[in-house]
Amino acid sequence: MIRREFLCLAAISPLFTLPSRVLAKNADMGSDWRTFELTYEVDLSAHQGLCKLWLPLPSDAGDYQRVLSATWQGATTASLNWEPVYEAPMFYAEWKAGEMGRNVKVTSRVATRDRALPPVTQSMRDSSEAELYLQPTKNMPVDGIVAETSAKIVKDIKSPDDKARAIYEWIVDNTFREPTTRGCGMGNIKFMLESGDLGGKCADINSLFVGLARAAGIPAREQYGVRVAESVQFKALGKAGDISKAQHCRAEFFSPRHGWVAVDPADVRKAVLEAKLPLTDPQIIELRKRLFGYWEMNWVSFNVARDFKLNPAAETSLPYLMYPYAEFGSTVLDGRDPVDFKFKLSSREISA
Repeated sequence: MIRREFLCLAAISPLFTLPSRVLAKNADMGSDWRTFELTYEVDLSAHQGLCKLWLPLPSDAGDYQRVLSATWQGATTASLNWEPVYEAPMFYAEWKAGEMGRNVKVTSRVATRDRALPPVTQSMRDSSEAELYLQPTKNMPVDGIVAETSAKIVKDIKSPDDKARAIYEWIVDNTFREPTTRGCGMGNIKFMLESGDLGGKCADINSLFVGLARAAGIPAREQYGVRVAESVQFKALGKAGDISKAQHCRAEFFSPRHGWVAVDPADVRKAVLEAKLPLTDPQIIELRKRLFGYWEMNWVSFNVARDFKLNPAAETSLPYLMYPYAEFGSTVLDGRDPVDFKFKLSSREISA
């Protein structure tokens, strides 16, 4: 989506679809594309006082994801906004004290196609953008134990691509999925390395890849999103219908030869746990090989924002925006618990 058009539409209407000239851009999508409709249904009527709500929305991403439309119903004061540093799109609504009807429905349509390793190119595409993704953040320092661990992994390796591969293999070998971790984890990689506890979920494991890559001088970033359909790889790597708890963080690094390259070591560890298979099993060996340079796009990306402030600003900054977030003064609703929050996120695939 073109950011300028997104912002203009957000400013003039609380219910919109993209104009025909933008939709025409998507008309040439071939049979390898799939279209999904994602719908949030939020009920905040049990809460009093000033209410503020933020919802992560899908964004255009590379040549593998295109946003087709976004609509909403049920909120008088609402807008579509962008976070200024990472350009993360989000829906925002608020209800004043005493205002009734605190229900909102937000629907997005997005097209995806599986993401493969890009061909070798001599043009350093996205190289200026990549500079941002070498910087440390609050939960992702690139000095101290992070730098020391990264240096031990890459040793005398010269090629950025080979360094990234070495870090990926180290992550798969040394981390594990911890099913008791709340949500997707927090991604506090310094704590993980200092404690020696390398267990967690996707935001922990893939953030560790990103931090170690940055410490090695390789631009890298997380992609925060949600699973939207069943997987053809492993049952555990897909979810359709009610996807309120199907959030998933992925990762990518910048290669001078290929541009942005997809990786997902966390899903290797998820498959190991859920399928009860060792790393030496042929299915896991094949998955491990595939997920360096490939994403099955039964998943939709929201944003790449890390340790940032919402727009409009909330009372505190967030480590990432992958779940709904709401504030009632100093009270915050936990988007990792859809029942307590009273929201539902659902997905359905739309036939061509």
